[in-house]
Amino acid sequence: MVDDAPVERRESGALEAEVMATLWADGTAMTAGQVHKAIGDGLSYKTVLTVLGRLHVKGLLDRERVGRAHAYTPRQDAAEAAAGKMSAALAQRTDRTAVLQHFVDALDPADEAALRALLDARD
Repeated sequence: MVDDAPVERRESGALEAEVMATLWADGTAMTAGQVHKAIGDGLSYKTVLTVLGRLHVKGLLDRERVGRAHAYTPRQDAAEAAAGKMSAALAQRTDRTAVLQHFVDALDPADEAALRALLDARD
């Protein structure tokens, strides 16, 4: 019997984000087998290994030999990585003020207060 159900595909970068979130949540170096087990979700071990390799090549993960495997650790914590993405998005635009305005407009009151306190502390 052939299963004709469509295979649900993740958005571009979603699997990399899931692997990074798993590593950040664990807080220790993890092998591909450990990441594979933590994610589950029907992914093959080879897929997880490929994603870890790509993240390492991109400079997002460090790896060290552990027996016959490698253990992977993020080079930045989750907050640093998010801030880097925000900075990169801002750097790609010519009207940085407009981008910042839209960002500020989308903040909820608690985040706006936190941002205001951080900016005030810089003075």
